Amino acid sequence: MIENLLVANRGEIARRVFRSCRTGGIGTVAVFSDADAEAPHTREADVAVRLPGNAPGDTYLRADLVVRAAVDAGADAIHPGYGFLSENAAFARAVLEAGLTWVGPSPAAIETMGSKVESKRLMAAAGVPVLSELDPGEVTESDLPLLVKASAGGGGRGMRVVREVAELAEAVESARAEAGSAFGDSTVFCERYLETGRHIEVQVLADTHGTVWAVGERECSIQRRHQKVVEEAPSPFVGPEMRAELFDAARKAAEAIDYVGAGTVEFLAAPDGRFYFLEMNTRLQVEHPVTENVTGLDLVALQLSVAEGAALAPEPPAAEGHSIEVRLYAEDPAAGWQPQSGTLHSFEVPDVDRSFRHGAGLRLDSGVEPGSVVGVHYDPMLAKVISWAPTRAEAARRLAAALAGAKIHGVVTNRDLLVRILRHEAFLAGETDTAFFDRHGLDTLARPLATTDTRRLSALAAALADAAANRASATTLGRLPSGWRNVRSAPLRKTFSLGEDRYEVDYSLTRDGLRAEGYDHVELVSAEPDRVVLDVSGVRRTFEVSRWADVSYVDSPLGSVALTAVARFADPEAALAAGSLVAPMPGTVVRVAVAAGDTVAAGDPLLWLEAMKMEHRISAPADGVVAELPVEAGQQVEVGTVLAVVGDEK
Repeated sequence: MIENLLVANRGEIARRVFRSCRTGGIGTVAVFSDADAEAPHTREADVAVRLPGNAPGDTYLRADLVVRAAVDAGADAIHPGYGFLSENAAFARAVLEAGLTWVGPSPAAIETMGSKVESKRLMAAAGVPVLSELDPGEVTESDLPLLVKASAGGGGRGMRVVREVAELAEAVESARAEAGSAFGDSTVFCERYLETGRHIEVQVLADTHGTVWAVGERECSIQRRHQKVVEEAPSPFVGPEMRAELFDAARKAAEAIDYVGAGTVEFLAAPDGRFYFLEMNTRLQVEHPVTENVTGLDLVALQLSVAEGAALAPEPPAAEGHSIEVRLYAEDPAAGWQPQSGTLHSFEVPDVDRSFRHGAGLRLDSGVEPGSVVGVHYDPMLAKVISWAPTRAEAARRLAAALAGAKIHGVVTNRDLLVRILRHEAFLAGETDTAFFDRHGLDTLARPLATTDTRRLSALAAALADAAANRASATTLGRLPSGWRNVRSAPLRKTFSLGEDRYEVDYSLTRDGLRAEGYDHVELVSAEPDRVVLDVSGVRRTFEVSRWADVSYVDSPLGSVALTAVARFADPEAALAAGSLVAPMPGTVVRVAVAAGDTVAAGDPLLWLEAMKMEHRISAPADGVVAELPVEAGQQVEVGTVLAVVGDEK
């Protein structure tokens, strides 16, 4: 029996495992980096052990430190979560050699499936359909498009789509570099790329007594950079016959390697319904909650039970209803998916059921809370928001409404993109292949929910709330507020910026009410520091306002807006030289492609910045000459650091 469990992970998955431990009466041990010293998962554990440093390679990827932490804290078992060391066979062996219970499959099974090249050959031999491997040196036009993939990784890292033979060499080099950095193994391979494929996966669970469950399928086709964004169970694409075939293939895959524990067999399905083995994840998946929601199972509790030697029932429970999960990231989809960092001031999702009971309408698996700092060392996922309903349409509507009504202040997120996906007619029709963003246009899907008119109204609300806050805190003389005049003065002006847009609000509060230039059909009902009610053409609308430093966050049913107050006088020292390219996020310069004095064309790569486990290419904005290159490979940079200056050709 497991008495005390260490989770070799962080964030929401550590909290998720702790939840099942508490229910089952198992003690919990957390490990934490310096950056996570005050993180929720660190505080929630019964015992926490520090891993000195911040970088994953110094902390969560140090198998020796994690095993030592378990022994020192009195843990008798280790759960790896997902990511980090979860699919590291050497780590699993180290856990077992230390006399601890490993909550996962055997090291041999992990090793076998850890190489995508070898695992595909094994699956083919077991009768599981696979896509044939292509030799990069023998690729021809007839093989295109193809996908370059890291053999030892996942999560979209080390993957490149190639549509022209001339692009292949650079794609292979780039994929190898990213794979080596992320997984310590730069091996890559190529396979045919299905432009409109469906990403279908089957949850499996196997015990030590020979029982193998195919618990149910999930669809995870909507992806960015080959990383999943929306997941659901069951798949709207899979019918009874295809489901039986998928389950049979998944069981064959698990049986071929004597699998034990929870795992996922991933397939790529073509439009005609044929499917091909992609890989097997020998761990719990990020998207496991949708399977839990439709089956009523606690997959983590079952992992622990199997690790203790218990037997599964002959068959898993049948699925009921529909569940959809979205990954809420601190990132800006409209700016090339740039990850964001900063302090999360507010984080509230309405109507969440925190009991995790089967059939609950909304579930939140989160690694953050108000006050959490979103750093640059780890993946930018903030939380998973999951809905359940009797039908798919109801589940989508419920989830979209919860996201739209969420208060998320402090960092830019992909929330509006997620809402637009869930409300999109193609999504609701079940047309969700891997080309969803390409077909429907990221520019359209990433457009803010708040329209131009909404932003103008939000700017007026922010100005009025700010004035109300000033009045509430002002020194008074008798009963008159500071600044009171018995004669009419010039209108007050407040200017806000939102991206590249500026909103100027000129208004006066008179005996006759609000007078605001450009707001002819707007009347003020009430104004408080945190709440403004406006009558807009006879319709009352409420705006909730929060201020952090110079940013006003305005939430309303019309959409959420973050408005930055513009200083009346600009700082001349803040101006950058023309052609300056600045770091859009904190990170590390991993490669530099040019030198000062080089001539470049628009779109040419200048350097690559690594942040939050992904590489981001910094390209020349126009034809010109690299006038300055003040950074070098290996250098850490902060947001706003000048990376290069591209000037006009002489």
